[in-house]
Parts: sequence; C-alpha cells; structure tokens
Amino acid sequence: MNRRDFLAGTATGLVVGAAGTYAAVKSSATQTAKGPAAITSRTQWRMVTTWPEKFPGLGTGAERLAQRITEMSDGRLTVKVFAAGTMVPALGIFDAVSQGSAEMGHGASYYWQGKSKVFNFFAAVPFGLTANELSAWIHFGGGQELYDEGYARFGLKPFLAGNTGAQMGGWFRKEIRTIEDFKGLKMRMPGLGGEVLRRIGATAENLAGGDIFPALSSGRIDATEWVGPWNDLAFGFYKIAKNYYWPGFHEPGTGIECFVNKAKYDALPRDLQAIVTGACRAEAEAMLGDFNRRNGEALRTLIDTHGVKLQRFPDDVMAAFGKASEEVLAELEGADDLTKRTYQSFRKFRDESIGWSRLADQGYLDMRSRMLRPRT
Repeated sequence: MNRRDFLAGTATGLVVGAAGTYAAVKSSATQTAKGPAAITSRTQWRMVTTWPEKFPGLGTGAERLAQRITEMSDGRLTVKVFAAGTMVPALGIFDAVSQGSAEMGHGASYYWQGKSKVFNFFAAVPFGLTANELSAWIHFGGGQELYDEGYARFGLKPFLAGNTGAQMGGWFRKEIRTIEDFKGLKMRMPGLGGEVLRRIGATAENLAGGDIFPALSSGRIDATEWVGPWNDLAFGFYKIAKNYYWPGFHEPGTGIECFVNKAKYDALPRDLQAIVTGACRAEAEAMLGDFNRRNGEALRTLIDTHGVKLQRFPDDVMAAFGKASEEVLAELEGADDLTKRTYQSFRKFRDESIGWSRLADQGYLDMRSRMLRPRT
C-alpha cells in the first residue's frame, strides 16, 4: 500500500468511526430522553367504579386517578374508567376485580362488609376517625398492613384513594324531634351506620348512588344519606325531602378506595407499582380538597335557592346514636381474628387522637366560629 492509499484509508476509517460514534451517542441520548426501551411495552387496565359516569367528586376522582396513572407512566400503564353499570353493576366491582374481569376498582370499602366486617374500618366507622386521622392511621398507624391482609384473601391490593370529609346526617321527609321518630323509618345508610339505625328501630338499606333518588321518590325509603352538599345537590334530593340534618355521626371522614387485582399488580415492574401507589396517595389529597372547596358553596345554594331546612339532630338522638354505635363496635372485637386486631388498632389510634384533635382542630374551629359568627 502506498502512502496516498494509506492516508485515504485512514481518513475514511476516521469518518466512518466518527459517524458510528455520533450515531451511538445520538441513540443513547434519545433513549435516555424517552426512557428505557421497555417504554414501548404498554399495558391497558380497566377501572370499574360504583359511581355514575362523571359524577362530581367521586366519579371525577376516579377519572382523575386513571389519568394521573396514565400520565405518570408516560402511557406505559393506561387506565380506562367504566362507570357503574357500564361493565358490571355498581356493587359488583369487588367480585369483578377479584376474579380478574377488570384490573382495578374504585369505591368505598364498607360496601363489601357482607364479605368481612373488617372492611368498614377503611371507609367509615360511626364516631370514628376524621379524614386526616384516617389517613394517618392507614399510612402511619398500621392500618395499611391490616387493609392489605384483608383484601389479599380475595386476591386484591387496596389503596386509600380519596376522602369526602365529614358527611351530613341525611335527608328526611319529616322532621326528627325524638329518637322515636326513627322507629319504623326506612333509610338508605350503608356500613356500620346502617347497623346503628337497626339498633334504634329503623330499617337500613345499602343502595348504590344511582339507585337512591328513585327509591326516595317512589317511597321505597323515607330518608337517605349520601355524602354532603356538593354531591347531594347534584342528585337533587332537595326535590323530595327538605329537612337536611347534621352532624353525620356515621361517616366523619369517609375513605374512598382503589383496589387492584393483586396478581396483576404483582406482575408490574417496580416503577409502575410505585406510580400506582403514588397516584392513589395524590388523589386522596386532591379529592378531599375538591370536596372542601365545593361543599360550602353548594350548601348555600341548597338553602337560598331550593329552600332546604338545615336541621341539627336533637341531643337525645345523638346520645342514642352514640350508645348504639359503641355496642356495634364492641361486638366486632368478638368477630374473627383479623377484625378483632383491626378494631383494636383502630380504637387505640382513635383514643390517642382525641386529645390532640380536641386541642388543635376542635379548639381552633370553636375559636374561629366565635370570632366570625358564620350564618350556618
């Protein structure tokens, strides 16, 4: 090889080598910018809910959670929401996800108390935990471990994914003057609150949200609770019953849940598992904020525009609620081992929280009420 051929060959090799190096760097940079090659693998999950489509707060919370998971995963895990009745009945979602017909469910755990009484504790317990306290118990007080244990028996992985805050006492056709007015009363109330009603002589029914208005309108039930002003305004209960009672003894801070088919969850890579967990945590805070923002405005509309009568339960009624609630809860200690351990954990946390909540939250709210003297 002469000198000219050698130099030409060397130059060509350098150009090719440089081009190859550039291509490799470019490919690496592109891959880094877009994420690992696994991003091309996409999974689509179906979320079935107990809520009517686009229903304010609850239905929109499910939609927001699905969108959050989809966006956080950059589309690697896409979640599509199916409202109550579009894929399975509202109260059939637990079984659908357990059996693998859908991957995710969105509802409230007390709807499944027929499977285990322990599920009440992760949604609402009469005279139980506020929204902030429930979050603290589940995430930092041992509640999640008990929640996981209960749902694992049905092949599910549960998450706290929302909260309505304190709920109202309900809508009544007739005024409640004494505890005797509950004798024979037919009222929609799920969970342990419904059991309390039965103890004081009422009949309690567990109806899905979309079934409540027809039942109240037809006279099948005489009264109902649902959530609070924002949701209750949307359902139009004021058209049938004008007496709106507070406080809601039965649901002081109702947890809303997302549960996932455990086999499907376990099969996800760890980063997608973390995304599902983080998205549920974020939505738990977002939903509570949404309700707190909307309820005050909706309450004013109910009173000023629709002539709703805001009523406070009489003291003897509240005392009867309290007595019956403690009886119902005490009986759970004699149930199965998991329910007993969950009740003991819940009760211990509640007892420890009462002192601090009285000084901090209740103390401040009482002072603010005296200073500002709100209209309601």
